[in-house]
Amino acid sequence: MKRLLLPALLLPLTAFATGLLLVSLLLPNIALAADAGFALEIKDHHFLPAELTIPSGAKIKLTIGNQDGIPAEFESTDLSREVIVPGHGQVTIYIGPLDPGNYQFFNDFNHDMQGTIVAKPAADKEK
Repeated sequence: MKRLLLPALLLPLTAFATGLLLVSLLLPNIALAADAGFALEIKDHHFLPAELTIPSGAKIKLTIGNQDGIPAEFESTDLSREVIVPGHGQVTIYIGPLDPGNYQFFNDFNHDMQGTIVAKPAADKEK
């Protein structure tokens, strides 16, 4: 009986170990894609850059820094995001994955401050 039990356990254990190895090799790549960082600055009542290009299909980390002394509100109905950025402060939000296209944002406290996030496939990013 003992001789039959060992081969019967060996195949499931080998499959489990192989699966665990594959997951451990893939997780670092998934984490790097999710942590792709981009930044916007608020300076002199403008978003800089006014047009930010990001890769489509990836979750990204967007840091918004405010160099002005008064708060601003980063708002985007396209992205379903709304966050107050304190004067001389910063916030971090996560967006995506986004389909290719243009996504508008603005400062809800000053509607003249506007910008666009352009999501492009990674191959088009440098074009």
